[in-house]
Amino acid sequence: MESALKPFRILAYIVGVMLLVLVTCIVLRYGFGIEGPSKIVSPIHGFLYMIYLVATMNLGMKARWTWSYILGVMLAGTVPLLSFVFERRVTRRVESELASAAA
Repeated sequence: MESALKPFRILAYIVGVMLLVLVTCIVLRYGFGIEGPSKIVSPIHGFLYMIYLVATMNLGMKARWTWSYILGVMLAGTVPLLSFVFERRVTRRVESELASAAA
């Protein structure tokens, strides 16, 4: 489970930052008519989000989470700033499960 936590944490931060960049690009595109940045950032964010989904599924299966919890963590990558909140919650949950297993 520890081996799956690190990639999840890294990707949660990357996807969170990229989502904020994407929101900025969308504001530029639809608010100011500047389309260039969103054409570059959108596919990059989409690709990274797919990797985040795989990392979340990997961690969820190893941690034996319920499907609803896995889905909730996956959806956290679609709401700006929520991936940061869920990263902390998931990390605390996994670390407490690891501590319980070690005791």
